[in-house]
Amino acid sequence: MFGGRDEDNTSHKAGGGGSASILGAGSHFSGTIKTRGTLRVEGEFEGEAECKETLEVGKTGVVKANLNVKDAVIAGKVYGNIKATSRIELQSGSHLEGDIVTKRLVIDEGVFFEGNCKMGEKRDHITSGSTKSGQAAKSDQGQKQNEHMASSK
Repeated sequence: MFGGRDEDNTSHKAGGGGSASILGAGSHFSGTIKTRGTLRVEGEFEGEAECKETLEVGKTGVVKANLNVKDAVIAGKVYGNIKATSRIELQSGSHLEGDIVTKRLVIDEGVFFEGNCKMGEKRDHITSGSTKSGQAAKSDQGQKQNEHMASSK
């Protein structure tokens, strides 16, 4: 039962082809969890989680943790910050109190979300470059206006 390789009892296949770890309804876990595959929480989890694939919080799931994941699909309650390298999906009826950082965000109707959100790729070098270009354009525009005013006189 526990040590065997019986596929029906020991693991579920995740959507990405990896294995899924499940914290079932009625279960409570406190601590740090790291998984290479998908983690599905239907019970209560408190602490920190690192998930190389997808974190799924089911409708009965309650998570009080900081989460570092690839993808997050939230249908239950999360109290804590989520950093997702790819995508966060907040499904209808979910509850999230915390800050999120992700490339893509999907929020269904009927979601409670309180916190800050940062999205997209890091663009520090692009932003600073465009700011300089913007300042240069303003400077050029101001210079042209001055030249125009001088020629009008």
